[in-house]
Amino acid sequence: MRPFFYVPMQRKTITALIFLTVIGIACCALAYWPGLHGAFLFDDYVNLPALGASGPVIHWSTFWQYITSGQADPTGRPLALLSFLFDAHDWPAAPFPFKRTNLLLHLFNGALLALLLIRLGKFAIPATTPNQRERIALAGMLGAMLWMLHPLMVSTTLYIVQREAMLATSFTLLGLLLWLKGRQSLLNGRSLHGWTWMTAGLWGCTLLGILSKANGLLLPALALVIEHTILRTLITNGRSIGTPTPHKNWKPEPNLRAYRKTLWLLAGPPALFLAIYLLRAGYLSIVYGISGVRPWTLGERLLTEPRVLIDYLRLLWLPHPFTPGLFNDHVAASTGLFNPVSTLPAILAIAALIAGAIALRKRWPMLAGAVLFYFAAQSMESSTLALELYFEHRNYLPAVLMFWPLALWLCDVPQYGLPGPHQADDGWTVPSRSRIAMKALLSVTILGTLVAMTHARASLWGNSRDQALLWAKLNPDSPRAQAYAAMSEVASGHPERAAERLLRLLARQPDEVQLALNLLSARCAMGHIDPSTLQAAARALHTSRDTGSLLASWFGRAISQTHHPECPELSAQAVSSLLGAALTNPNLASQAGRRQDLISLRGQLALTEGEGDKALTDFNLALVQQVRPTIAFQQAALLGSAGYPDLALQHLDYYESIKDQETEPGFGMPAVHQWVLRRQNYWPTELVRLRHTLNADLEAKQHR
Repeated sequence: MRPFFYVPMQRKTITALIFLTVIGIACCALAYWPGLHGAFLFDDYVNLPALGASGPVIHWSTFWQYITSGQADPTGRPLALLSFLFDAHDWPAAPFPFKRTNLLLHLFNGALLALLLIRLGKFAIPATTPNQRERIALAGMLGAMLWMLHPLMVSTTLYIVQREAMLATSFTLLGLLLWLKGRQSLLNGRSLHGWTWMTAGLWGCTLLGILSKANGLLLPALALVIEHTILRTLITNGRSIGTPTPHKNWKPEPNLRAYRKTLWLLAGPPALFLAIYLLRAGYLSIVYGISGVRPWTLGERLLTEPRVLIDYLRLLWLPHPFTPGLFNDHVAASTGLFNPVSTLPAILAIAALIAGAIALRKRWPMLAGAVLFYFAAQSMESSTLALELYFEHRNYLPAVLMFWPLALWLCDVPQYGLPGPHQADDGWTVPSRSRIAMKALLSVTILGTLVAMTHARASLWGNSRDQALLWAKLNPDSPRAQAYAAMSEVASGHPERAAERLLRLLARQPDEVQLALNLLSARCAMGHIDPSTLQAAARALHTSRDTGSLLASWFGRAISQTHHPECPELSAQAVSSLLGAALTNPNLASQAGRRQDLISLRGQLALTEGEGDKALTDFNLALVQQVRPTIAFQQAALLGSAGYPDLALQHLDYYESIKDQETEPGFGMPAVHQWVLRRQNYWPTELVRLRHTLNADLEAKQHR
């Protein structure tokens, strides 16, 4: 039984390809190595702390609690969560193991891509001599190396949480390989064998991909794109020989007819479901509007994404060692076809690329396939879903076929079209030695340049301070980039630089709370906060849109130091005033979760002032906003640790009186997570344990 990735080649060719594979992997590993010493970034701090949310993941009960705790996508991305257990079982943890695993996964994806391109070349391009087959295989290897070594992939590989996108890509590539194996079997008349492989690829790997990230749902649609562009070939005696359909009246043979029915039966429903899902998301956004978190409408997003896609393509075909990185919150949404003026040209350019690829799919199938594959793979994150406008890691999967046409040209492999003056009827040329030498030199130059750029970029990702300062320079209007750089400057002992940086942008964007709060921290590190800085912070807190977890983390730190403030102005009274400004923010008040956070923080501040009864009142009020056992137990623990076990027990009594008001989670992983907790009797057990501790504290307090 031959493996699904088997491609018949001579032994010397296999040896040469193995050698090139080792060289490519070694170059990629060396290029990325400096970046493995970087820090956690951005969404890493949102997703990875789940490793320690229920204690160390060291036995089955905590394993199931952790693996079902995901909130992203309806599935919760459990396979991505599972992969993080290879690197740590608790939080906090060191970033190096996570980044190392990401790099190994990137190398694995490069190997899968090489196998995919080699098999696509075998099925789509006629080759009658060993030399021709070697050139096809070499082009597949080269196309994979161009993708693997491209500096834009650093934004995915060294961004730990984007292992989700990398795993979805792994299962997509694996699924395409299995599908091609099944395709070959069906065309050769082996129905059961073909059905098995195709089902495993198009359904099994799609499911695994979805459990990593929703992008895995793209796999069947991508297979259809490849089939109707790259693999539009003549089938003779059940085998693809790689020549275009000779005339309109050509009748497919029974094996081909059976294969196409099977393909549409397996790939059609998931592709249709994807289209309906995206259309439904657009409909709901039109009818109910997009969350107040986003400062744009669906129409503005759809106008903006062509500009974003054009910029992605620019970075792919004109690679840079340094790009804006993760912080692209400064990208302005298009509000009309000419606002900004690049909107309409971008829309026309995207339309021309798609229309041109469809029109030329017979003459240039590899190029058309790469273009249509790219836009099909971008359809989920660049259309109707209310995601952020721009992220470089969204190119990881879409770009896998992008450089294959270039690799085919460099290896003198025909890509169809009418035969040229020096071509045989099958399209193959007989290159001269000088042409071979020239293209070999060009290939080595391109690969060497990509390695150098990737190494430079990975080195930046391995140096947090330089990374923060460069991203701030490249993104002068990005609040996230400027706040990140300011935090780095404060940590390195230069708060005055941080303050100057933040003031410049805050003057233009006074509603940006991350700028205002980081300015407070910088001023405090300088020893004094002037009244204008406090006023700017209060204004930003009153007018800002959603702040994510920033408020809870910043106020938590500020409250903990009110009795011994780093600067006299950041007193309990000042913190209370800032909390009041946030509580009167209509954007935050309309969100139950944010309202709960702020009221709970006000209760924590009361605890630090010794006002236990006031804290209990706020904690009860916070609990009513969203009845959750997590918040009830946390607040009770705070009351107990502050010396009020009696009030903590009262808070637990209040929780038990209203726990029936807890909202049941909807369809998806949250419902599974709640089921797991119920099966483990988790919350009742925790309640008994907490009550026992508090009663013991109360008894000890009464005997003192």
